[in-house]
Amino acid sequence: MKILDNSAESRFEIHVDGQLAGFAEYKLLPSTIVFTHTEVKPEFEGQGLAGQLVAHALGASRDTGLKVRPLCPYVARYISRHPEYKDLLEEE
Repeated sequence: MKILDNSAESRFEIHVDGQLAGFAEYKLLPSTIVFTHTEVKPEFEGQGLAGQLVAHALGASRDTGLKVRPLCPYVARYISRHPEYKDLLEEE
């Protein structure tokens, strides 16, 4: 399994055995990353890949000092279930 930031496509990607298994799309603003959509291909569902992908994306956001705006319902739900990421949320 490999997770990478494909900045040319504005998305974090997760690859399994060399195949694209899923992605988390984002829009990058000056101090905020806006997560808009997360998707795992049907043949890769049920393996916990979306959670691993989002955890990696949130960690990368923290490392770069970006605040997070989770428009994607999956990312918002992930943050609500993992309070260690709540400090990343953009102030309203």
